[in-house]
Amino acid sequence: MSDHRAAIRHHTLRTGIVEFDNGSGSTVSVPCTIRDVSGTGARLELNSSAWVAEAFTLVFASGLRKGCRVAWRKGRLVGAAFADGCASLTEQAVMMTAEEQARHRRGIGARVRAAREARGYTQGQLAEHLSVTPAFVASAEQGEADIPLYQLMHVADLLMVGLDRLVAGPAAEEVDAA
Repeated sequence: MSDHRAAIRHHTLRTGIVEFDNGSGSTVSVPCTIRDVSGTGARLELNSSAWVAEAFTLVFASGLRKGCRVAWRKGRLVGAAFADGCASLTEQAVMMTAEEQARHRRGIGARVRAAREARGYTQGQLAEHLSVTPAFVASAEQGEADIPLYQLMHVADLLMVGLDRLVAGPAAEEVDAA
């Protein structure tokens, strides 16, 4: 991981609470550090070595509560996927800083561009299939415009990639360097 990405993550750290039922009907609350967040999930660092259930609620400092499931675990790091899929724009505004939202948009745009180029489409051809202007496609690929979910679903079908890959797939090198 580059020093730049580490610095960005350091500046976006925030506290949260992981809550889950311990199986006997009581709720366990475990403090955590929310290291990264996106529209589809978060990377958490537990502040203790406590076990966390596969399904839990992530409570943000703002009071927002999101149902989650464990996507992966590595020691005290937990990858959390939102149980209801992608967070709404209102929820994302509460969960993510403006810089994190911009970075997420740039990531989606870079993955759309990579998938489009891999399938041999031009921006104009993709725009025609989506019934938008080529300028919108260019702007979205640069992370300057939000791509509505219904259009992302259409892009995924057209370019024969999974929607999850477009929204939360590996970041392109250009996004890491930004």
